[in-house]
Amino acid sequence: VQLQASGGGLVQAGGSLRLSCAASGRTGVMGWFRQAPGKEREFVSAIRRSDGNRFYADSVKGRFTISRDNPKNTMYLQMNSLKPEDTAVYYCATSEVPHIILSRIRIGDSYDYWGKGTLVTVSS
Repeated sequence: VQLQASGGGLVQAGGSLRLSCAASGRTGVMGWFRQAPGKEREFVSAIRRSDGNRFYADSVKGRFTISRDNPKNTMYLQMNSLKPEDTAVYYCATSEVPHIILSRIRIGDSYDYWGKGTLVTVSS
């Protein structure tokens, strides 16, 4: 499976961006992670294929919305009310299985395929 993330860019604080992740093969759970300069990669959001349940990091809850279009094999991340601390390279990932248990869904090792990131820069 190959993943291609797009939609990053430069935006002012309070603005919005929509990221897309297009997959070449069958996807399972799809997720977004991000890595800011000098920081560890962190979980942002995920959506299961099995039941459509969505999960968010506390830092983005209420501002970001994850969705997926299975026929198009594409996942989206609508990011609103962006803050400078959202600045990072955003990576999309997918698992081979359609379901990851709650305790593991925020862990990067639960995902089998990763795309190259797209840079999001939020200016203050």
